[in-house]
Amino acid sequence: MTDAPAPRGRRGSYAKGQQTRQRIVDEAVVVFGRSGVTAGSLREVATRVGLTPAGLLHHFASKEELFAEVLRQRDERVRAAAGDPHEHTLVEQMRKVVAHNATTRGLTSLYTLVVAEASDPAHPSHEAFAERYRRSAATAADLLRAGQAAGEVRADVDPERAARLLSAVMDGLQQQWLLDETVDMPALFAEFVRGYLESPA
Repeated sequence: MTDAPAPRGRRGSYAKGQQTRQRIVDEAVVVFGRSGVTAGSLREVATRVGLTPAGLLHHFASKEELFAEVLRQRDERVRAAAGDPHEHTLVEQMRKVVAHNATTRGLTSLYTLVVAEASDPAHPSHEAFAERYRRSAATAADLLRAGQAAGEVRADVDPERAARLLSAVMDGLQQQWLLDETVDMPALFAEFVRGYLESPA
């Protein structure tokens, strides 16, 4: 026995609610990307969407919940930009991500600002971001070892150190690009990879 279809009005109400949630997320990227999550105001996000603060809280129970959704969507876009890890090497994936980040200034600014805020040990997201970097480094190290086995990555590179350096270079280039959009992140990252990681032809 199949479920009866939802009444038309109910479907329309659900779709409208989802559209409102997405508008809230999009405006949160702007507000948090400019002011950070700590200083960014839910009231300002609500105003930009045309809601009262209470109306916004109907969709997201707290600033933390809203930021978690912003971060989830950001991660989804980055994963999509990187492509299938079974079809692309780590270096290819990271090049794709660097190029993608150059097209999403709001999200890139937001991520950079939030990581800086979270460097404070008292920040509620401090350990979460520290663990995020640890997991990313561990995954990258495994992929670098696979690249060494395939002859794509220099054999004399330490995978654990290289994994940390890769994310440090990406983060540093993003900071410089946010200050000066003439900085060519993809080209500079490719130069770093050529000089540090790639096996000579």
